[in-house]
Amino acid sequence: MKRLAVKLVTTLSLSATAIAALAFAAHVALAQQASSRAPKVPSALEPVPAVTPFVEEHAHFDEKDPVGSVRSAMAALGRENAAMIVFQISPDTFDHPGRYDSEIVLDEVKKHPGKLAITGGGGSLNAMIMKSVATGDAGPEVQKKFKDRAEELVRKGVIGFGEMTAEHFDGFTPYQSAPPDHPLFLLLADLAAEHNLPIDLHMEAVPQDMALPADLKSPPNAPRLRANIAAFERLLAHNPRAKIIWAHLGSDFTGYRTVDLDRRLLQAHPNLYMEIKADPGARGLNYPLAEDGKIKREWLKLFTEFPDRFVIGSDQHYPEPSDADKRWQETVLLFNQLPSDVRKKIGTENVASVYGNSVAPFLRVAKN
Repeated sequence: MKRLAVKLVTTLSLSATAIAALAFAAHVALAQQASSRAPKVPSALEPVPAVTPFVEEHAHFDEKDPVGSVRSAMAALGRENAAMIVFQISPDTFDHPGRYDSEIVLDEVKKHPGKLAITGGGGSLNAMIMKSVATGDAGPEVQKKFKDRAEELVRKGVIGFGEMTAEHFDGFTPYQSAPPDHPLFLLLADLAAEHNLPIDLHMEAVPQDMALPADLKSPPNAPRLRANIAAFERLLAHNPRAKIIWAHLGSDFTGYRTVDLDRRLLQAHPNLYMEIKADPGARGLNYPLAEDGKIKREWLKLFTEFPDRFVIGSDQHYPEPSDADKRWQETVLLFNQLPSDVRKKIGTENVASVYGNSVAPFLRVAKN
């Protein structure tokens, strides 16, 4: 009898366990069904695309892997909701090993018309300017070689001149500095106007001569920086038909690329345009986003005051780095906060206006 009682208790315990297991399985199944019907919440690692199409007007590629870079950029278009990606050539000098220009990737880019495009001159025209500054020679022979090279790039199919620089701190390429009103910059403005191609210019804002910011090292950077804003305005005024894009708004390492300076220059020079960049790994001193990720009020006001004068240029590199912080993503999160009419202009319409027939026919099919 005692063995029978034990057996009965054991049987009942196993039955209770089985019933509980079945109930738990049913609960999980119902939860999974409900989850499949609920909207999917993106994880922190999933990309957030632009809410309307945009052109990535300033990107870079791996010169050691042009084919892989193009493949990566093409794959990114859909993930980002980008209508087009424009590659820029990093500004360089003749002394820097590994210098290159558009030719290294041009054939690959041309396989994807309307999706990829490229500027040129960062590794040649810019190097010519830096050499001219160093030697003091900007005479007729130097100017002829400069013009010949610019026109060669145009014949080969670049859609602009860039990335050029007037003040560039040491990084992927060496420290570089040149007066923005240097004779070769003025000549480039004339050539840009003649061919209706823009100039993309990287330039730290230096309103007056100043010491190198304390968080930067000298060498390799210069211990003192020369004023460049007045010379920049002379470049802008030299040929008003030359469209000049001042790169990297949001990546300010002198502290002087302020809302007030940008507003004054935009008011004074109708041929000036600006790229918006947001880099979570290297926030500039006048960063357009607050700590909570929202656009700062003063920057939003500037974007809405001049909706025809900004483009998206995140400075993203392809293939994309493996870390989670990506420039395009932070820039798109800013872009998504803009009013819809402003977003439409900054996303695609301004690029079509600045670059003209090089890109405009393709962007008409990118509906916002």
